[in-house]
Amino acid sequence: IIKNEINSGAYKAGARIPNEFELAESYKVGRVTVRRAIEELVQQGYLTKRQGKGTFVNAPKLKRKIVQKGDVQSFTEGCAANDMVAGARLVSRTVVAATREDAAFFGVEPGCELIVVERVRTADGIPVMLENNAFVLADHPYLQTLADKDLTDNSIFALVAEHSGRAPLKSDPCTVEIALADAQAAPLLEVPVGEPLFYMEAYFTDADGRPLLLGRQKIVGSRYVFDI
Repeated sequence: IIKNEINSGAYKAGARIPNEFELAESYKVGRVTVRRAIEELVQQGYLTKRQGKGTFVNAPKLKRKIVQKGDVQSFTEGCAANDMVAGARLVSRTVVAATREDAAFFGVEPGCELIVVERVRTADGIPVMLENNAFVLADHPYLQTLADKDLTDNSIFALVAEHSGRAPLKSDPCTVEIALADAQAAPLLEVPVGEPLFYMEAYFTDADGRPLLLGRQKIVGSRYVFDI
């Protein structure tokens, strides 16, 4: 919500946002949730904390679209094209309520159950990406019942195609920005806290133009090149 209000201009560049207590009261959530949200936005470069003064909105970023139309390449396919062996290690599988923004993309009601599969992707055994892929649970119930081993060292695109007959054809919109590795991502990616990462958000649709998945990936900048 805070990110959307920054992007929409509700919070202007240079403005001080409400404090944790005020935000918690406004959005009816706990202060721990607010604190984590603010820390994530600080890591992503949207906010800056100033000791004793508060939290302020940074100047807007230049946004450049990176769009795959009809030529979506999975991480596994990308590794194969570079003569590298792709790997995947399951971190978590969680069912969450769709936010208003995510629900609008999937064409469902806010609060609809989404299943989010979080994995560390490796190339030749080296961690490259922390991927978070969200699907509508009702459309992909097998993702909840698959054994952990089925989500290890496999392409999730291939698994989805096998079970549902659907595959991503394009990602539009797809955005990339710079973020910093936080205390959760850093050990999983085997980088120091504060390491520069690419943060990629991609909205994938299938051959019929139907929303298929929403990907939010944290990618080690020193280990990845985008071919635009």
